[in-house]
Amino acid sequence: PTVAWTVPGRADATGASRDGERTDFLGETPQPSPMGRSSAAGAAVDSAPMPPRSQPSSPSTPRRFARLRRPPRFLFDALLGAGLMVVLHLFVIQVSVVKGNSMEPCLHDGDRLVVDRVAYNLADVGRGDVVVLRYPKDPSLEFVKRIVGLPGDRVAMQHGTLLVNGEPCDSYGAIADRQDLPEFVVPEGRFFVLGDNRPISCDSREFGLVPQELLKGRVRARFWPLTTASVF
Repeated sequence: PTVAWTVPGRADATGASRDGERTDFLGETPQPSPMGRSSAAGAAVDSAPMPPRSQPSSPSTPRRFARLRRPPRFLFDALLGAGLMVVLHLFVIQVSVVKGNSMEPCLHDGDRLVVDRVAYNLADVGRGDVVVLRYPKDPSLEFVKRIVGLPGDRVAMQHGTLLVNGEPCDSYGAIADRQDLPEFVVPEGRFFVLGDNRPISCDSREFGLVPQELLKGRVRARFWPLTTASVF
């Protein structure tokens, strides 16, 4: 068999004159593939158009601005902590400062105290409890005193010695005075309170018995000064 090659722009042996076209065996020209593929050099290439690539979508502007407007986490935590402290102070505990010397030697002027405001909602008042109470003659003022007489107790003082139900009851380290007090019975819902520094204390000997509704809470601890920090 004879193979004829054509030079672009010149006629081949069979009289064909096609630029850039090669005639194969017996002068026959290859026909294009019906599937749109070219068979030159044995390669198969699909001529179908490629689908366009999808571009990643950028975040929408409103969503980005919403993230920018979100408050920082530490601000939220600070506000939450402040709210909890306010609730605790109003309904659970309070910090009180001792003013004066009427509770010496137990408490001193300037001591910082932690007062449990829910103690007497959950338990009974106990003899010997140190409490913060509203002054019966002016409830806007607060005193710190010691409960020494409970409802039903017989209370008296002889030569400065406190007697409860006929027995001496001065185990609190109080500073005694020489006052006498006739025996009486504490009525229901009332309490007899004294300061530990008896000679200078303004207490039930002056303003009378204290109703339970005027008891603000029980003193649980002294946290300042650190050298005398203690739990009651």
